[in-house]
Amino acid sequence: MFGYELKRQTGWANMETSGRITTTPDAHDFTVENVEKALHQLYYDPNIENKNLAQKWLMQAQVSPQAWQFCWALLCPDKVPEIQYFGASALHTKISRYWSDIPSDQYETLKTQLFSQIACFSSGSKMVLTRLCVALASLALNTMPEAWPGAVPEMVRVFQEEGGGVDGRARCLALLELLTVLPEEFQTSRLPQYRKGQVRGALGREWGSVCPLLQQLLRRGDSPGAVKARVLRCLSSWVLLDVPLSESEGLVEDCFTALPDPELFDTAVEAIVNAISQPDSQRYVNTLLKLVPQVLSLQEQLREAIQNGDMETSHGICRIAVALGENHSRALLEQVEHWQGFLALVNMIMFCTGIPGHYPVNETTSSLTLTFWYTLQDDIMSFDPERQAVYLQVYRPVYFQLVDVLLHKAQFPSDQEYASWSSDEKEQFRIYRVDISDTLMYVYEMLGAELLSNLYEKLGRILTNTEQASSWQHTEALLYGFQSIAETIDVNYSDVIPGLIGLIPRISINNVQLADTVMFTIGALAEWLADHPVMLSSVLPLVLQALGNPDLSVSSVSTLKKICRECKFDLPPYATNIVAVSQEVLIKQIHKTSQCMWLMQALGFLLSALPVEEILRNLHSLITPYIQQLEKLADETPNPSNKLAIIHILGLLSNLFTTLDISKQEDESGEGTAPPVKTAPPPPGPNPVVVVLQQVFALIQTVLSKWLNDSQVVEAVCAIFEKSVRTLLHDFAPMVSQLSEMLGQMYSTIPQASALDLTRQMVHIFASETDNFPPIKALFELVTSVTLSIFQQGPRDHPDIVDSFMQLQAQALKRKPDLFLSESLDVKAVFHCGVLSLKFPEAPTVKSTCLFFTELLPRCSDVPPVARVVQEDGKLLLQAVLEAIGGGSSRSLMDQFAEVLFSLNKHCFPLLTVWLKEALQAAGFPSTRVTTEQKDTFTQQILRERVNKRRVKDIVKEFTLVCRGLHGTEYAAEY
Repeated sequence: MFGYELKRQTGWANMETSGRITTTPDAHDFTVENVEKALHQLYYDPNIENKNLAQKWLMQAQVSPQAWQFCWALLCPDKVPEIQYFGASALHTKISRYWSDIPSDQYETLKTQLFSQIACFSSGSKMVLTRLCVALASLALNTMPEAWPGAVPEMVRVFQEEGGGVDGRARCLALLELLTVLPEEFQTSRLPQYRKGQVRGALGREWGSVCPLLQQLLRRGDSPGAVKARVLRCLSSWVLLDVPLSESEGLVEDCFTALPDPELFDTAVEAIVNAISQPDSQRYVNTLLKLVPQVLSLQEQLREAIQNGDMETSHGICRIAVALGENHSRALLEQVEHWQGFLALVNMIMFCTGIPGHYPVNETTSSLTLTFWYTLQDDIMSFDPERQAVYLQVYRPVYFQLVDVLLHKAQFPSDQEYASWSSDEKEQFRIYRVDISDTLMYVYEMLGAELLSNLYEKLGRILTNTEQASSWQHTEALLYGFQSIAETIDVNYSDVIPGLIGLIPRISINNVQLADTVMFTIGALAEWLADHPVMLSSVLPLVLQALGNPDLSVSSVSTLKKICRECKFDLPPYATNIVAVSQEVLIKQIHKTSQCMWLMQALGFLLSALPVEEILRNLHSLITPYIQQLEKLADETPNPSNKLAIIHILGLLSNLFTTLDISKQEDESGEGTAPPVKTAPPPPGPNPVVVVLQQVFALIQTVLSKWLNDSQVVEAVCAIFEKSVRTLLHDFAPMVSQLSEMLGQMYSTIPQASALDLTRQMVHIFASETDNFPPIKALFELVTSVTLSIFQQGPRDHPDIVDSFMQLQAQALKRKPDLFLSESLDVKAVFHCGVLSLKFPEAPTVKSTCLFFTELLPRCSDVPPVARVVQEDGKLLLQAVLEAIGGGSSRSLMDQFAEVLFSLNKHCFPLLTVWLKEALQAAGFPSTRVTTEQKDTFTQQILRERVNKRRVKDIVKEFTLVCRGLHGTEYAAEY
């Protein structure tokens, strides 16, 4: 028993006479009786608060000095397993986390007691035995190699000795459990980095004692199944330590002999997969070559498993084949004289890819193989051209076969079967098809245009064969293959696309899945259609027809949007029809909100290419129903349902204006090598979007007046103007004055971040224009003044407003520093708000504030009010930056603070020299952990760097680690 006292700690809670945990008293309460009461409370008290209290108290008890006393008492044979388990866990916690508290003269006693307890529990509770083994493993890791050099041989010897009334089988299982948890405990241990290397080396040397023991137990005919299973688990655990594959070769081969035994199958698979997946194992090519026939010999067992519907066995064998192929394809490809063996392995993996049944309902194995095909292709393509040509001769036919297999696997089941699947199964199947799609796209890199021709021929045969009816699933899968490739690869030069577009109208679409894929395929070919507009008439009617089907909502709307974006200059002949169909489906409310927004974006692209009078005519018919609805809603008393309707209408307008851009009408003029044609001047008169906005402006103001304190409605209103400004740029000029006035009124009444963001956008585009400067200046001064008053009242509740305000000030300094010359602008107050904002806990706010200062400091030379405030109060800024570096802000923000420091150094060098000295003179600033010498070094390093910003960032990172006491720690290494 450990009788010595460790560091005293305070207990968490008190025990009342009733035995329930309540408040916080002295650590002497950590007695055996109280621990047992707390455990009873944790397991059996129905009150969740009592359970939580008990758990907190027990966690404190576990790390208390008293744990050394009660943990052994809790292991008494007369206690229930839950109590014994807590005792064993407490032991492990003390050894693994508080090792430095244990005097070295107690190591031997502790080891002896643990051996004794493990022997006692070898026939007892399995969970307690495992915990005790983990505790002894932790002790071994802390004492090897110096204090306990022969740890593993001693463990083997102790458990092989007779005695203690424990039968041989139980002792053997206890030893195997101990040997299994030893490497596992190493993987999760908190050993310092230098010790980890030492201990890993020591454990590697111990494999010489473990391997013969495992081999002997696995090969003995009379070894019970439980012992063999534990041997396999033990091997799994040790190979994760990068045991050389050549040294475990014999054992890995023995694992193959265990595979026919159903009880050992899973653990044998795990051991084989772990052994051959270790990164180091590719060095042992001779061993790998011996393993190839071993894996191939499993094919019969694999076929039988598939015939019998034994998914676990087929899955396990597939895992082994894929582990060998995926981890070692390059090493095995290089063994040219063994090419047939590797090709046989590749074909075995192909068999696993094409395993019968529908994923994920009748099989879950095929998905394991997909990464292998990427790896093999990468390895083949990485050889020099000469060797690559040889491999391609062998493997191109394999990859063509793979395409057939993948498209077969991508097929939907029958409608009846699919209807019986759960939503989770359908979602898994969808993700599986995406993985197949990615694989096909990748395979295209190897097979090229021939792959598209291959798919086209198959599709053509299906659609033109009148004698033999084909299933819709087959057609859909082939189209899916096309779509997968066309979505991400430029197919404009392919000679089969015209034929494909010609085939699409021949498809008999009588199914939602097929219709979806037809839509997505047309969408994937939108760029090609832009180069071949004559083909639009073949596919556009299909898209417009699908638009009316709610089941095809996502595919039809996204496809129309792609066509309108890519082919807008070829769509005027179809525009009336597209607008009419779109209006109809919008009025009928066929689509969900997000699809309605996409549809408006599609119409924006479409209208952009029309003459102005046609745009206005279409806009009028398109928008009028919504304006009428909005007028009606504006009269109603605000309530949740009409709020949603208002936000929806405002969203439709802003999405339409996002893409309606007539300035790009002439972008595509000029063909071939002819000299560039000068783009035509924009049409005379105001922009159509401005015309519409001016017409609805009063209505929007009415809506706002009713909903001014609802941030979502305000955001939706701001979004209309923000997206319009972003798209129209200087064409928005006619509205600057009235929008500035409205924004000022909005923000003065109820300040919201979205109004500041829109103001920033306006400053960015219009502050430099003479005509628009007065309203922008007035708006900027007003929102600044209002925000300064928020700071006076306490800005902590509005980090979003502070964030947007700092971004606005930075933008003003960048685009129009003259704004800071105004007598109406309190530059000093803005500066002080910035210093205050640097101390906010929200990272985005701090980033925006640092950006503000990096824009402000360079203006010391040309904006007198800025120069004045920096001279008078710059030291406050420096102190705030140093405070943040000293530990006041997150380490992730140090680059931003370094930029402010760099800017101070570059633009205020003489002042910074004085300020740094004065600020860092204060004792304990910016951290009690830094010495005067370290502060002097930091000062010199910073003042030296006036050109190299990267170097300043490194200096700040180094200094912040010193300030936080993290310098030289493992935690800092990850930084």
